[in-house]
Parts: sequence; C-alpha cells; structure tokens
Amino acid sequence: MLLAIFGSPDPRQIDGLGGGDPLTSKFALIGPSTHSKADVDYKFAQVSPDKPIVDWKGNCGNISAAVGPFSIDEGFVDASEPETTICIHQVNMNRIILAKVPVEDGKVKVEGDFSIAGVPGTGSKIELDFYDFGGSTTGKLLPTGNMKDRLDIEGVGRVELSVVDAANPVVFLRASELGMKGIETPREIDTNRPLLNRIERIRGTVAELIGLVKDRKESSIKSPYIPFIAFVNEPISYSSWTNGVKIEQEQIDLVSRLLFMGVTHKTYPVTGTVATGVAAKIPGTIVNDVVPSKSIERKELHIGHPAGIITTKVDIREKGTQFTIKQATVGRTARRIMEGYVYIRKSLLG
Repeated sequence: MLLAIFGSPDPRQIDGLGGGDPLTSKFALIGPSTHSKADVDYKFAQVSPDKPIVDWKGNCGNISAAVGPFSIDEGFVDASEPETTICIHQVNMNRIILAKVPVEDGKVKVEGDFSIAGVPGTGSKIELDFYDFGGSTTGKLLPTGNMKDRLDIEGVGRVELSVVDAANPVVFLRASELGMKGIETPREIDTNRPLLNRIERIRGTVAELIGLVKDRKESSIKSPYIPFIAFVNEPISYSSWTNGVKIEQEQIDLVSRLLFMGVTHKTYPVTGTVATGVAAKIPGTIVNDVVPSKSIERKELHIGHPAGIITTKVDIREKGTQFTIKQATVGRTARRIMEGYVYIRKSLLG
C-alpha cells in the first residue's frame, strides 16, 4: 500500500505522492500512545523511490519534528501555552523523543523567526531532544565496542572508521579515506559512481558487523536506510550548493557529507546530526579527532553540511568506559501543508 501511495518503484514517483527523492519519500503513522510514559505513538517508514522496498528499521528526525504539531492538531495531545512538551513514543526503536512545540491561541504556532539552512523562509522553532536514543537500533552507543575500527573491506581495502548509534547508527570516516575533502556538493558525490560503490561496500560491511543484515551483499535491499555513512573533516570554508552563501571555517566545528539510500543528503539529517554531536563528545572517535578541542568543551556543535550549518546541543556523561546521553537537541520547524485523500490502484495491492 505504501509503495502504491508514493508511486514506487519509479525514480520520478510520477504515479504517487513521492517527490522522486529519498528525502520526500517518508511515511509517519501516528496514533494514541501504547507506552506508559508517552503521549503519542509514532512509527516511521522509509520508502524507496526506485525499488519496491519499505524500510521500517530506523527513524527520521525531520519527520519527528512534525509529530508534535500533528498530535496537537488531531487532538491526541492538549495544547498548553506558550509551549507544549510532548513525549513521543518512537515505535520502531521503542524510545522516547521529547518535543517542545510553541502554541499560541490554543493552536500550534507556525510563524516564527527560526531558520534552517536548506529550507526556504522561517518558522516557529520546535525543539527535539533525543536523550533516550543511545544504542537506538543496536542496543549499544558504540555497536562494535570500539571508538575506532580498522576493517578490511572487499574491493576497497583497509579503512579506519567509527560507528556510533545515537538516534540512528552512523558510520563515520575521514574524508581523506575516500579521497575527498568533505566539502563536495551532492552532485559531485552522486555522479561519482566508483565512489558510491565503495561507500556502499563499506556500509554493507558495517551493516553485517553490527547485525543489521546477515550478508553484507544484501544491505542495499534488506537495510537500505541504515546505517547512514558520513565522511568528515576539520573545518574548511566553502559555499552552500543551494544559494552560494559562503560558510567560513570559523563558523563551524567540522564539515561533513552524509549518504543514505545510496545518495547524498542534500543538507544533513537530524538523526545524523545527533549521532555526529554525540560522536564528537566521545574521545577517540573519528569525529572527535577532527573537531577542535575548544569546540568539544562546549555543548553546541556546528556542523557544516552541503547547504549550510546545523547545530546540536549534546551533553554526554562518562563513567568508566561507558557513555550516557543526557541531552541531544536539534531545532526544527514544521507546518501542515495539506490534508485530504490519496487514491491508489486496487490492482497494485495484489
């Protein structure tokens, strides 16, 4: 049914609601909470545009941002001014997201001055806290048990990487491991087929290593959404691919380019932002290595992505060799664009 709704499999998704891009091929199922500590249930699905695949394994931070406003609009949660805090039960991972949603005159406040790099205009800021998402998929914040691993990847060679599972599992590499700088545009990356093939081999190997698939060769089919894979570097000045605005190295703590579903994220995912922020705070990870020490001492981390800068506030507590997330927040905006019915062909349901 979801494939039919989105118009998949078809790269353009012309016979459905999808936008021909993994970023606009996502689904949220929302209803009354089945969790004793939550106000509402939210289940996420990533629908592949060009393959008959629906992946239920992970979560999407941008979709998570819309759950709170939708829950208030639909009456699942009572509005409280000036801000309503909503405990969202993320069903896929059985974790809690805290959403702080601005409210005005008993309704979700949409207008505001908060801006997001890569998103036109401004809106009212919704704060999401993923404090409960350490080891969200694998059960471990560091799924391999190490800050860094050196793996022999078939067809690639020996690669040094870090795997951090916070909000979603992410594989981090230095950009130089791939012969990159970390400031490439999505087009430069997505048109480099040999590079994409190497990245998928690395991703598949890690997916098998951390138990998401039994065979690395099946990762693009059985776990296409996670793990994400990101390559990072020290702060470097560059220009946004969307509007040409210059991002100065003094404004950011690192540069990163992240891939999911076989393509480059045009900006940077919220869940990837959380994982990057958490990784920066853990000594010995690839991300920690590239971030200046003065930046690690702050709660805020500024990530330079293809369209600009995204910021996360992270508080990590260390006890022995164990790390616990106390705070991992990201600011978002969300508004209702439409409501109605979607019609699908009966023949597509089999």
